[in-house]
Amino acid sequence: MKKYLSILSDIEQKIMEGEYRPGQKLPSVRKAAKSYGCSISTVTRAYAELEKRHAIYSIAQSGYYVVGQSDVSSDTASDLIDFASASPDFTVFPYLDFQHCLNKAIDIYKYHLFTYGNSKGLEKLRHTLVSHLADSQVFTHVENISVTTGIQQALEILAKMPFPNGNSVILVEQPSYNLYLHFLEAEGIPVCGIRRTATGIDLRELEEKFKSGNIKFFYTMSRFHNPLGTSFSTEERKTIASLADKYNVFVVEDDYMADLGQERSFDPIYAYSRTSRVIYLKSFSKIIFPGLRLGAAVIPEQLLDMFYTYKNYTDTSLLSQAALEVYIKSGMYERHKHKISKQYATRIQLLNEAVRRHNDAGLIEVSDVRYGVYVQFKLPITVNLERLTQRLAARKIKVVSSKGFYLSDYLEREKFLRISISRVQPEKIDEGVKAIIEAVKRESW
Repeated sequence: MKKYLSILSDIEQKIMEGEYRPGQKLPSVRKAAKSYGCSISTVTRAYAELEKRHAIYSIAQSGYYVVGQSDVSSDTASDLIDFASASPDFTVFPYLDFQHCLNKAIDIYKYHLFTYGNSKGLEKLRHTLVSHLADSQVFTHVENISVTTGIQQALEILAKMPFPNGNSVILVEQPSYNLYLHFLEAEGIPVCGIRRTATGIDLRELEEKFKSGNIKFFYTMSRFHNPLGTSFSTEERKTIASLADKYNVFVVEDDYMADLGQERSFDPIYAYSRTSRVIYLKSFSKIIFPGLRLGAAVIPEQLLDMFYTYKNYTDTSLLSQAALEVYIKSGMYERHKHKISKQYATRIQLLNEAVRRHNDAGLIEVSDVRYGVYVQFKLPITVNLERLTQRLAARKIKVVSSKGFYLSDYLEREKFLRISISRVQPEKIDEGVKAIIEAVKRESW
């Protein structure tokens, strides 16, 4: 990363965390240059970019000052402690960067943006995604990449289309992504579950399912699992890929939060498959903003024709695709990724510290999570989940219970709260954790 971008990112982070408050004067250009170990011109460039983004303003003969935040949501201003929302923090949305990319995209593509385009997605974006995905150890060709309307569209197509192994049952982790489970049951698609906990998955049980369960594909989240927050070990990822190859079962790997971690050694299941049995899915909604509704699916050669038979029209905004291509190519995406990853990691750390401080009796079990946005608070079996969530809501604490993350007929359920840190304000985390533990204590008596 260029030095001025590093300075830019650091100052933005300090403004977001309140270290630099609205109206506060920033260090002089000379002092900042000395502090960052760079030239005065580099700091001047960073300050100029911050001023262009309306993050700071300058006063002649005085210096640079932090702009006050005028657009603060009612949730932030209120006493609400939001551990429920899964959408990104609106305060870190890259509005100005993406606005610039939209304008640039219009300049570059002009009238092409007003055609129907290709159902596979904008070709230039798919070329850019080849190198982008390679950074996550997903090596593929442009022909195998499909741009989708979020990950949900790809999941629905894969559920409905026939697979070359001739099998019909979709195997899902329990618990798992609630919206997908509801879709599968509503559509009457054959589905069965396999237990996954904060400690992982039973690989011997998985092999038995693959061997005798008429499994079409296994839907899994290899890292930052929703709702558990945990990631598979290297051994688990390697074994899942090996079992898929051995028993001709496909794996749909939903790596929707791939960019939120700092685990440089993490290779997805896709990287270990020798026979192209893994369909790799990546979302851009959790990093940029949900309204973008763009995802990428890496489809094995043997599934391509059938996938596009079911995805037989263009339904993804060409303008959004073009803007994303500019956003990634310019390096803005990489910078934003580091910024949001660092902020979320700080919130996870604050959450873990709060648990250690207030959970001295060990009343709740907490999944070992350091990155991502979700953490599982496993509860005593005696707790009434509905009453607990209502009690917390009365105290203006929003949480999500485990109820919706299971198939309707699945019996081996754990009782827990899914805690999300993406929208909760850092200064409210300790208060919220303390209140949750107090409420669980009362429910346990």
